Amino acid sequence: MGRIGVDLYPLRIGVPLAEADTFGKFLGGSPTNVAVAAARLGRRVAVITRTGADPFGAYLRAELRGFGVDDRWVAEVAAYPTPVTFCEVFPPDHFPLYFYRSPKAPDLEIEPGEVDLEAVRSARVFWMTGTGLSQEPSRTATLGALEARAKSGITVFDLDWRPMLWSGEEPRPWYERALGLATVAVGNLAECAIATGEADPHAAARALLAAGVELAVVKRGPEGVLAVHRDGLVLEVPPVPVEVVNGLGAGDAFGGALCHGLLEGWELGRVLRYANAAGAIVASRLACSSAMPYAKEVEEVLGS
Repeated sequence: MGRIGVDLYPLRIGVPLAEADTFGKFLGGSPTNVAVAAARLGRRVAVITRTGADPFGAYLRAELRGFGVDDRWVAEVAAYPTPVTFCEVFPPDHFPLYFYRSPKAPDLEIEPGEVDLEAVRSARVFWMTGTGLSQEPSRTATLGALEARAKSGITVFDLDWRPMLWSGEEPRPWYERALGLATVAVGNLAECAIATGEADPHAAARALLAAGVELAVVKRGPEGVLAVHRDGLVLEVPPVPVEVVNGLGAGDAFGGALCHGLLEGWELGRVLRYANAAGAIVASRLACSSAMPYAKEVEEVLGS
């Protein structure tokens, strides 16, 4: 549940937007990319989101169907255009994003009464993001979906901190409320610091558990990933070395693979290694959604 949009990436790597002359057009938006990643791994997936009533919205819905993602809960909002996001690609670690979501993105116009709460309750995994908490009515709709689930199944809060989308409002109270309704929290160090006030990965993980989740997953980039479970299990898994082309979709591939591994019932170390491999594959490619790997590709990386 959450953000969707059109990603436009320069096809020449290392070229600033001011000089770029050709672009690739892709389905985008973090939770939508996670949905595609899970679908590529064989999962039945749907998204709850909104597009504009425009050609870009039609493009996104067609792309979702093409990726095998159910779009029955993707409605149009006539008042706002479908968002567009531009990216500059400067490997290995500089990928500025430029969001065009003004005056407001349709995915923030999800009304509480429009959400199919029975579908939310029955899903084996429900994934929501911090951006969905940034404005009303999406905030109330997202929290309502979490409350309806009542921590049934796997309920993932992707901390997804995008400061430019919050209009200066303090996010932590809303993050704390969502953490109390989730079973898994996933975020990088900066996102964990926003959610908990803790910059140290182990302290941040403990704070996430104290806020109410059962599993805290802290992504540390080149230092790998830290996972701490309420039962006392602590795991640190190194990253998969890769030549980075575009690091933006790696976290979404990680998320889709994390869901897949948890649904499979694998032990946590295997889940994290699998998710790291999926993220590494996407980091080595230009696009996000269309770069999401199939299971065979992930297994080949793990076996190499």
